[in-house]
Amino acid sequence: MTQVLHIINEVLEPVRSNSAESPIYNPNAFQFLNQSENLNLGDHRVRTFRQRIVIEKKEPIFKAEGRFTFFIPVDEGFKPEPRPQKIDQLVIDGHVLPNEVLFTAPTPEKVPYPTLVFSDNLRVVVSFLKQQNKVYVQSDTQVGDANHPAGVVLAEIVKANIPVRNGVVHLIQRPLMVVDSTVKDFLESFKEKEDGPVYKFYETIRDFGDEIMASINHLTDVTLFAPSNEALNEPGVKQMLQDKNRMKEILKLHYVKERLTLEKIKDKSVSQVPTAADKKKLYFNVVQGPRENQTVTVEGGGVNATIITPNIAATNGIIHIIDRLLGVPYTTVLDKLRTDPMLNSTYLLGQRRGFNDQLNDTTKRFTYFAPLDYAWKDAANNYPSTTKKLFMPEYSYHTKQILERHLVIADQAYTMAKLKEMNNDTIYLPAARDVLKLRVKEYGESYQLEWEGKRIRVIRPDVECTNGIIHVINAVFLKDSDVRVTGGASLATLAPHLIMILIAKWHL
Repeated sequence: MTQVLHIINEVLEPVRSNSAESPIYNPNAFQFLNQSENLNLGDHRVRTFRQRIVIEKKEPIFKAEGRFTFFIPVDEGFKPEPRPQKIDQLVIDGHVLPNEVLFTAPTPEKVPYPTLVFSDNLRVVVSFLKQQNKVYVQSDTQVGDANHPAGVVLAEIVKANIPVRNGVVHLIQRPLMVVDSTVKDFLESFKEKEDGPVYKFYETIRDFGDEIMASINHLTDVTLFAPSNEALNEPGVKQMLQDKNRMKEILKLHYVKERLTLEKIKDKSVSQVPTAADKKKLYFNVVQGPRENQTVTVEGGGVNATIITPNIAATNGIIHIIDRLLGVPYTTVLDKLRTDPMLNSTYLLGQRRGFNDQLNDTTKRFTYFAPLDYAWKDAANNYPSTTKKLFMPEYSYHTKQILERHLVIADQAYTMAKLKEMNNDTIYLPAARDVLKLRVKEYGESYQLEWEGKRIRVIRPDVECTNGIIHVINAVFLKDSDVRVTGGASLATLAPHLIMILIAKWHL
């Protein structure tokens, strides 16, 4: 007989019988299920799942010798009533990990382990998630079928680490793999669980946005970006909770009227999408890590959040848990420039002659029309001689002057809606260099600037910061006469400067 030693970092509670007449010693997983009424499991019962195992004739898996991890849903998790009928043979297999005995404390988070359902036609993995002294298990149906939809199902482990002869049992709050709840149902499932992963977000919607919950519930395709409890404990967020009207608009930033899986975002088939908030979009960025891992961020209202628990499946959409509340700024204009992947060149050029230093001043209010990286490359095509000089350190004085043309310093920061409201014809703004003269045009949900006869598109309006607003634009406020130079310059001679800037930003 083969014996296996597991070294663990906590004391296990042995399986103890409540009945002196029916003592139970070292049961296998099926004996554990069969005798569960005689075991000390607190208020938990597992009759429903045991019945489904018997009906589907899956007892041999739970009796098998070997090393397994079993996830057993408790009876409380089989509501509403149709749910038990969804527990077929494949769903039962999706609750078993072969060749692994996983205890909660030493098992790393977010590491996927294959279940018994792992084929080209249907593939399910399971991983652990630990939050606020709670441990959750999540099944991820990576390849689904008509009866088993793709996506993540999250379940709390209500009683962990029960040793059995052929492995370990974890009692879980609901079945894995079964997608039968709406997005609204998912949120409301935490209304009595203050330590649930998105309880505070549910509470915020309940207090500020009943109509938002109703709107989400009526949508047949919705993606919700739900901030974690930690995100809603931030000091700036607590202050914002005092402003009911503002909070309603902020909450609308967190859902879009289509299904966006993490894979769809990673494939870059979508980079921006309108939200339920008026003229507000979400912008996505996929960051490649050093070990070929990918982190997906979402920006809304100038706030960048990371998707920490993706693809939670619902019947009418998808939920992604994120690590910040969108729309509540927490960085200065300088910090936003430093970290925004679209604004590498603008940030690096601003490091010349200390131009960027002022952007950390929280006593001032800035409106910065910041050209994206492509805008500088486009300028190199249109004004090769001038742009080449701007990237040379000896011409940093001229570079600073041109950036000052893009920066408005006033007693308030201007949203695009505010600028449009001010715009009878030409508006005059107090730029750091002279006066900035603009016309603002609105086309549907987009804005366009007119400057010196040029039409410039606002790619990302209203990126809010703690001391101002950034409007990301697709061209530079640049004239050929800005830098007087002799001799020609081509895009080929400029390219090395652009490359060096991107390399320098990467190493910051």
